[in-house]
Amino acid sequence: MAATTVPAPSPSFGNRAPGLLLAAAIALAALGLGRLAPLVGGPVFGIVLGILVRNLFAPSGQFTPGIQFAGKQILQWSIIALGFGLSLDQVARTGLESLSVTLVTITVAFLAAWGLGRALKVHDKLKILIGVGTAICGGSAIAAVTPILKPDEHDTAFAISTIFLFNLVAVLLFPLLGHLLHLSDLGFGLWAGTAINDTSSVVAAGYSFSKEAGDYATIVKLTRATLIIPICLALAFAVAWREKKQGASDFSLKKIFPWFILWFLVASAVRTAGLVPAAIQPAIHMAAEFLIVVALTAIGLSANLRRMASTGARPILLGLGVWAAVSISSLLVQLVIGQL
Repeated sequence: MAATTVPAPSPSFGNRAPGLLLAAAIALAALGLGRLAPLVGGPVFGIVLGILVRNLFAPSGQFTPGIQFAGKQILQWSIIALGFGLSLDQVARTGLESLSVTLVTITVAFLAAWGLGRALKVHDKLKILIGVGTAICGGSAIAAVTPILKPDEHDTAFAISTIFLFNLVAVLLFPLLGHLLHLSDLGFGLWAGTAINDTSSVVAAGYSFSKEAGDYATIVKLTRATLIIPICLALAFAVAWREKKQGASDFSLKKIFPWFILWFLVASAVRTAGLVPAAIQPAIHMAAEFLIVVALTAIGLSANLRRMASTGARPILLGLGVWAAVSISSLLVQLVIGQL
């Protein structure tokens, strides 16, 4: 008789509750600290407190489903909630204003990943993973191209750990540098939106600088994130051509498309149509801020410092070089076009 396979239980609120409650409790503390130290801000405190709790107390596996849900799904909800505070005119104008900087920084990221990766003798798949993660949207982009490239799990862990390391550095460093460079709110938002990898880190850095910078950085980042679609298509065709196949069998545009961006636009359309009363807009923004801090706290709770330390020097040097090239090129392009 064939053995019967027992299906794994589907995720539910019950098994997510411990992790969600832990992330929410830490997020409340982070918000309080953010009010006391607004230059640092609640989002940064959320990441830092999450990392400290994860690496000092090592929460048990019962917290994992809720933490994972908060780090991905609640982050997307927070972005959608922000859409209720932004009109479509703002979204379209910001997307067009940032497009030139975005295209330049993406090109620089891939060229730097290829050149530095070759000099550091990092193999092709890891170079592409780090290049895509830095150019587009960090771990989400790496996850999107993994079914196409089919790298070893070890390479994927290397790339994600490296990207996360510089996301953390960016959240802590960018707002301070922005003030030292006397960047405007829009100038900083454009810099953060084009030079920081993950959406969560862009949001954290942007709103740590100012609300206006956060709004602008969020739209710039979402515009940049949509470019994962042509990047994935190009990689799929390149892999298919290289391997003399018709295409990657498990490549799915529907699977990789960032659908929350469409819902962000729907929320923005609702605001544009005047369907969001002015009286409740502050409450919506506060809810969005809390959701952001919960999501960032969960990302901190997922960070394993030991694994990050074990990734080795060459991928970290590659990630540092690509990130620095993107950050500097973004500022240079803004200087040239007068958007600082």
